[in-house]
Amino acid sequence: MDMDMVVFSGNSNRPVAIDICRYLDLPLGKAEVSCFADGETRVELHDNVRGKDVYIVQSICSPANHNIMEAVIMADACRRSSAGRITLVAPYFGYARQERKSAPRTPITAKLVADLIEASGYERLLTLELHTSAIQGFFNIPVDHLFVKPVFAPHFRNFGDSEHVVVVSPDAGGVERARAMAKLFECPLAIIDKRRERPNESSVLNIIGNVKDKRCLIVDDIVDTAGSLTKAATALMEAGAKDVTAAVTHPVFSGPALDRIEQSVIREIIVTNSIPPREGQSEKTKKVKVVSIAEFLGKAMRRIHNEDSVSSLFI
Repeated sequence: MDMDMVVFSGNSNRPVAIDICRYLDLPLGKAEVSCFADGETRVELHDNVRGKDVYIVQSICSPANHNIMEAVIMADACRRSSAGRITLVAPYFGYARQERKSAPRTPITAKLVADLIEASGYERLLTLELHTSAIQGFFNIPVDHLFVKPVFAPHFRNFGDSEHVVVVSPDAGGVERARAMAKLFECPLAIIDKRRERPNESSVLNIIGNVKDKRCLIVDDIVDTAGSLTKAATALMEAGAKDVTAAVTHPVFSGPALDRIEQSVIREIIVTNSIPPREGQSEKTKKVKVVSIAEFLGKAMRRIHNEDSVSSLFI
């Protein structure tokens, strides 16, 4: 691999960054990312980056505010060290759910984070499954927004005959994502009509489409407290579904999420490692299966570095 490419990692995604470097046949860049006694983030780069193509792997997940600061401080360190180009590889882009004014006197935090990223010196963003694709428009730098369909697809190739499988969108906003998966498997699409009364609470009202005697695959971008997901699964089973599986990109798993999944009718939920597993996750439930995005991101980073098209990664 071209040694003009350097990959650094923040603390949120170090295992993924190591696997990316293994795929790219590169050593992980040496960087000391720590805290002063008062909690301020301290960064010191130990590799020369002058004129090099630098990639910083950092998900903006919990603790989101700390991880944002790590990412922007690392970029500032690279910029002041005369790096050629600095790209943020954010498998999970935090604050994406605050992308519009949903009520009076509320912020658009996704735009604020975009401004912070640009101001710190990043010249490109590589990310997975934004909550809303329109967030790309918040940036004045190139954004490579990848969908993880190629990562999930191999795990569902033998899911069943397309006549007996239906892909389900858990809400109206996720129809595009679910339709793409349904097109790949050449199977029908169903939509759950859901109305959210307040954050992290939802009510399932109606199922649009036929799920009776079908194997249902719920496709979504984020699972947070798992309230919506488990209610959707229950509604599908009550409508006559044979069984319910879920494929969700970003496993936030806040609060009671793992307990809810374990007690739910969901047979299995497949997630990526865009967010590190919660402590004790495997002990709380065996229903969660984690698949790696490292090779997928590595392919994209190699294409970006070589100025090749990234569009071939969309299947």
